[in-house]
Amino acid sequence: MTTFAILIKSYRDDHEYVQRLLASIRRHNRDGIPTYIVVPDQDTELFAEFQALDVEVLSEESLARHLVREDAAGLTAGYLNQEIVKLAFWELGLADNYLCVDSDAEFIRDFYLHDFMATPDTPFTFMSEDSELQCEPDYYRETWVPRLAKLEKIREAIGYRGPWLRTVHGHAVFSSAALRSFAEDFLTPRGWKYRDAVELCPYEPTWYTTWVLHATPISVYPREPIFKTFHNAGQHLDYVLRGVTDADLARGFVGVVVNSNYSRGEGVVPLDLQRHEALASYVDVPTLVKAMAFRAWDIAAIKRTPWRRARMAVGRAALSVPGLRRFVDQGE
Repeated sequence: MTTFAILIKSYRDDHEYVQRLLASIRRHNRDGIPTYIVVPDQDTELFAEFQALDVEVLSEESLARHLVREDAAGLTAGYLNQEIVKLAFWELGLADNYLCVDSDAEFIRDFYLHDFMATPDTPFTFMSEDSELQCEPDYYRETWVPRLAKLEKIREAIGYRGPWLRTVHGHAVFSSAALRSFAEDFLTPRGWKYRDAVELCPYEPTWYTTWVLHATPISVYPREPIFKTFHNAGQHLDYVLRGVTDADLARGFVGVVVNSNYSRGEGVVPLDLQRHEALASYVDVPTLVKAMAFRAWDIAAIKRTPWRRARMAVGRAALSVPGLRRFVDQGE
């Protein structure tokens, strides 16, 4: 068993994302942290190309007793199973602690064990109150409000009464010791399985974090998330238009996620899109046409172009007509 590992839960539709993610891991993994890729049994042959000394591909059937076979709670079986695998991976006895990384993530700078582990034995507990996300009108209305209602179900089920909302959206480090406590001290006494938890609320990092805060099965060393997630097109477009690069983001984060939930239709979207590429991907045609029309008018009629200088010369000549300037100045 290793002290720390990276866990990627994926499937065939994310094969290209995983290829990019693994390339970034191998480029920046300075402490030789091993990586495990868990995929459905029927996808293991496709992902076998990634098998190497530093990467092991596993079938999710190794956790078959926990998996669901049918959709439930308005979620697909595949979605539920990717959450279950993350919560149950500790049972395989492969790592004391592990970072759950989604396929659409990409590391942007060198990383080390100390980025994830507060002490040799205890990981950081990554938490955020997401204050900035609350301030975005579209995100608040479409995502924050319904998400918070679901998260409250976790707090109620666990009985946590501490400061709220302290959670992460993903890319959390899970302690096997904490998850063993979650299974033995929370799930089992209620007669629950992992599926019961994620069907009640499909946010596995929050189940973990809330249990750690409530039961303290490990020492809590809080840390802000070290992956920058673009939750919607507007957030990514804002960074691209302002010229924020991966080198800029690397000063505060080890990795970036351009969320495939909104970007999948554009293929594997990189962080460093050109401005015209981002506009073409994220801005609808009517808005682009209006922007182009305004830009043309801005250049022709407002900015100091030859056309504007000519208009100003005509205006000055007109004002030299006797009595016209007095009319303009005094309205007479």
